[in-house]
Amino acid sequence: MERFNPLNDYLFLKLMGEEGDEEQCLAFLNAVLSSKSKQPVKLVKILENKTFTAEVIGEKSSILDVRVETDNGERINIEVQLKDLHNMEKRTLLHWGREFTKGISAGDDYKELPKVITINIVNFDNINLDDFHTCFHLWEDDHPDYLLTDVLEIHFINMVKFRKLKTGDIANNLLERWLPSVDGLHFLM
Repeated sequence: MERFNPLNDYLFLKLMGEEGDEEQCLAFLNAVLSSKSKQPVKLVKILENKTFTAEVIGEKSSILDVRVETDNGERINIEVQLKDLHNMEKRTLLHWGREFTKGISAGDDYKELPKVITINIVNFDNINLDDFHTCFHLWEDDHPDYLLTDVLEIHFINMVKFRKLKTGDIANNLLERWLPSVDGLHFLM
């Protein structure tokens, strides 16, 4: 029997990113977002897995692992990256930007642009902070409580740091309850 890692792009897409996977995708999203005091998502629609071809973004093609739209119009990208290619921050902004600009057509009001949340599950250290789950927004440098806009939200879930947790709050923290199953669940074939 062979063991497969569910953080493999293909397997993660099969677990969370296809029609019929809405329930587990919704539960995972609420675990990630609730750990940062967000309102729970009530409904998700899984969007087609999208490949941005080289013609679309110049010389670089890119694949979004899982794309969903929430009941309030937010768009969420979930990406798994197992190997450190030393470009995760810029790659994330590229994916966020492409999804954000797809939310408007010529003649539309800019108010129609959706909030886009990007969730990155990484298997390497890329953020120089101790936390295994970090979340970024557009805050003003000298007034850190002033948010320019809430349309950008970027999460990094570092599985290396998560595995090193000595004590966790699995009883009260949905994300800490979810991550062992995402990381440790191996499929036998």
